[in-house]
Amino acid sequence: MAFHKEKHVIPGPISTIVVLVMENRSFDHMLGWQMELHPEIDGVTGKEFNHVRLLKGADQQEHKDQPDSQTPLEAGKVPIGTLYMSKDAKYVVGDPDHSFQAIRDQIFGVPDPSDDSQGTKLTLGSKPLMSGFAQQAEDTSPGLSEAVMSGFSPEALPIYTCLLNEFAVFDKWFASLPASTQPNRQYIHSATSHGLMSNVRSELIKGLPQRTIFDNLHDEGLSFGIYYQSLPSTIIYRKLRQLKYIDKFHIYKHSFKKHASEGSLPNYVVIEPRYFNHEIPPANDDHPPHDVSRGQSLVKEVYEILRASPQWEQTLLLITYDEHGGFYDHVPTPTTNVPNPDDIDGPEPFFFKFDRLGVRVPTIMVSPWIEKRTVIHTPNGPTPFSQFEHSSIAATVKKLFNLKSDFLTKRDAWAGTFESVISRKTPRKDCPLKLPEVTKDSNASKDTDTKLDHGKLNEFQEDIVHISTSFLGETQRAEELIKKGLKECAEYVEKALSFYFDKCQEAKQSGGDPSCIVCIKAPSAPGEQPSHYLEPC
Repeated sequence: MAFHKEKHVIPGPISTIVVLVMENRSFDHMLGWQMELHPEIDGVTGKEFNHVRLLKGADQQEHKDQPDSQTPLEAGKVPIGTLYMSKDAKYVVGDPDHSFQAIRDQIFGVPDPSDDSQGTKLTLGSKPLMSGFAQQAEDTSPGLSEAVMSGFSPEALPIYTCLLNEFAVFDKWFASLPASTQPNRQYIHSATSHGLMSNVRSELIKGLPQRTIFDNLHDEGLSFGIYYQSLPSTIIYRKLRQLKYIDKFHIYKHSFKKHASEGSLPNYVVIEPRYFNHEIPPANDDHPPHDVSRGQSLVKEVYEILRASPQWEQTLLLITYDEHGGFYDHVPTPTTNVPNPDDIDGPEPFFFKFDRLGVRVPTIMVSPWIEKRTVIHTPNGPTPFSQFEHSSIAATVKKLFNLKSDFLTKRDAWAGTFESVISRKTPRKDCPLKLPEVTKDSNASKDTDTKLDHGKLNEFQEDIVHISTSFLGETQRAEELIKKGLKECAEYVEKALSFYFDKCQEAKQSGGDPSCIVCIKAPSAPGEQPSHYLEPC
């Protein structure tokens, strides 16, 4: 007698959750000035400030007797004194430091090495005064503190302004840990970085071993899809490289609009932006120095595709940022009562216990089941200390889709969930079909950001190149490629990913074990193609 697995039933109106994760911007930088239109938002007024002691390399004797400046910035100058939050953020700016050490200084303050009596050195139990952003930026790159202490006016980001008027914004959503891109991106779908607190390339190449929300969905008969424009960051999960998941990866430009218009989007959709900035097509992930107007164009495109889909009334779109990227935010970062996800501590020299969150980041939620102009503050549980952070996504997917599987880690069991925002009894019929046109920077040429990065790769892009070389069996070439610059690396990454997915399809069609992953072996002789073999996950 044959037994058939009972089909999983989703109890509520949402059967498709779409997640778009952008790069490296803080809440105050992107949305803080929206408080002018939405007074309930915990945003900025222009009275927020950081002190800047000295420009790097400045003559201390020359400036030691000058009082702190309380006057507006002169064009092109950073004063010695106090730097206030401005409303003149540029679409294209340099890339602030967002390493673990830098973030520590931004949150707790940069110690003055010449004066121990000030008590500015970080000690255990220090309060997160959010006072070191400007100084840390100035120490790293003189003049960058102006950009770090700047925010966009509502008019400068018309897509986000429209979405906040029509749907919901979180004003207390934090990065999952005070670290860089890759560790935070891992929390989004697995509620842990498996001890990773920086972009450790050997671990990224091998693939992180933890269970993910993708596994839970698959095991309960629900679908997922990853729509990528560059090498997808989700491929860092080792389990997602299994043959049984290879068909879940789709090229965004070929598949997303098609699937949406057909009404065939899966239950859980991940959209990966374009991370590489070369002339055609340019990056649209918002990672500095990439032009923010291109990120706005991506969000507009995603929304309008979903709005035109027959699945619109079953859809929830969540837009967030992996981490703050070194930009100022005034809301103190939660530093207590945050659980370590899996009792793994970080490596030396910090031995971080994953017991505090990162800086606040912009997060917007879109659905016809959400009331207009909704502002979401702190969550109602599951503990008195719970916060909204990236693990909230997996925790909410579990609730909305009624998943029977356990929580992934102690972190998503603790994180706040947002299913209650889907509050209407019927879907709205007045959601805009189109969003406003994207504002362009009249002072920037079409390739300003390409010139600003001087053809050099940021750390995230370098990670992608290292991972890509493993897909052609030539990891020794990574540094050589990186020295060649953005264009060559972007082309190489595309070629390597295509080769790898082709070999995965070959292995699958040849009857390979669905739970195995394809590994690539370097050519045995010049002129030969790399070979592949299967390895248990």
